[in-house]
Amino acid sequence: MRDEAAYVEFAQSSRDRLRRTAYLLCGDWDQASDFVQEGLIRVYVRWPRLVRNGGELAYARKAVVSAYLDHARRRSSTERPAEADPTLASSEDVAVTVATREALMAALAGLAPRQRACVVLRYFEDLSVADTAALLRCTEGTVKSQTSRALFSLRSTLEESPSGEPAEGAVSW
Repeated sequence: MRDEAAYVEFAQSSRDRLRRTAYLLCGDWDQASDFVQEGLIRVYVRWPRLVRNGGELAYARKAVVSAYLDHARRRSSTERPAEADPTLASSEDVAVTVATREALMAALAGLAPRQRACVVLRYFEDLSVADTAALLRCTEGTVKSQTSRALFSLRSTLEESPSGEPAEGAVSW
């Protein structure tokens, strides 16, 4: 029997956390909402079994990551807006912390989808290698190698410029 009230309470309490995770994966708040919605639909379908066995949040996180990876495999994921949004603030007036965040998000966006998923799950969601491997349905060695390649790419993107000055928006690891 499906307990609707328990599912609604779970969805409302975990939605913001799942959306932050999805945003770190895709870099777009609207797409992040779509991935969370898709993930929560998948949770709803399996809700009776999840409640019996526990692990609702873990399954929801896995469903959101799977929705992101499924979307990244589709060719239509390369769509970009034709015009800049005039309601957004210009990047010239942004504080240093926002510039740093933007640099990190741009560097994350440059990673392959599976590498990005490994970095987000390992360092932003603070999952272990084993938990990340289970969530992505791959070996622990794959998680380690993908994470290593991703961190190398991030470091090379964010390291100092040839002039000796830190690159704009660079962060210290």
